[in-house]
Amino acid sequence: MTLASAQAPATVTIHGLRESCSACSMHQLCLPMGLGESDLEKLDQIIGRRRKVRKDTLLYRMDDPFTNLYAIRLGHFKTYQITPSGEQQVTGFQMAGELLGMDAISTDRHHCDAMALEDSEVCEIPFPRLEELFGTIPTLLHHFHRMMSREITREQNVMLLLGNMRAEQRFAAFLVNLASRYAARGYSSTEFQLRMSREEIGNYLGLTIESISRLLSRLKKQGLLRVANREIELLQPERLRAMAAGTEPCDPA
Repeated sequence: MTLASAQAPATVTIHGLRESCSACSMHQLCLPMGLGESDLEKLDQIIGRRRKVRKDTLLYRMDDPFTNLYAIRLGHFKTYQITPSGEQQVTGFQMAGELLGMDAISTDRHHCDAMALEDSEVCEIPFPRLEELFGTIPTLLHHFHRMMSREITREQNVMLLLGNMRAEQRFAAFLVNLASRYAARGYSSTEFQLRMSREEIGNYLGLTIESISRLLSRLKKQGLLRVANREIELLQPERLRAMAAGTEPCDPA
């Protein structure tokens, strides 16, 4: 496992920002707000360093100094910590259109490792320069606060997921969450590929790989899923949502 090397910065024009950032988390920060050309030019000056990250390569390590946020343009990542016993604990999965690195804002050091699950690409966003823009573009700061709020909500939901839900609920909630995130990006909410392994899913949900395999087989038998290797099709998404919410009886068979 090696850290991804920085790539030479690529200049992004204002037209390019408008045309190519619809799948980027910075789309939530600037394009929907109707910013003027002058404000877009300010953003253009800091958003444009693109960095390719090969599969199984670390974007950053725990305790690395915090310098940048990373907007995922392409691909998927996982974040994880190494426990005192030396085991890996997955803390999240991120996809195109989401930010990495917000965990480091409070302490100026990263609290986890971030690894690419496939060949990916990120935009480096130097945080000190972004903070400077917050002072001149208040709406940018407002939208950033909204993104941080969503991240806090996500972590609270994970705590609920691991603390109070049965295994079937955890896995159903995981699939429903993935489906909603893909739908928000204009992709199918019922057919997608799992970029993470069954072992990584189990690690994240506090379940064994054997439990994940059994759950996949059980949901397939119940007619809720079609499974082909890592290809997943949600055949009855409403029932899966009900199962995640605890209102659908879980068939023990």
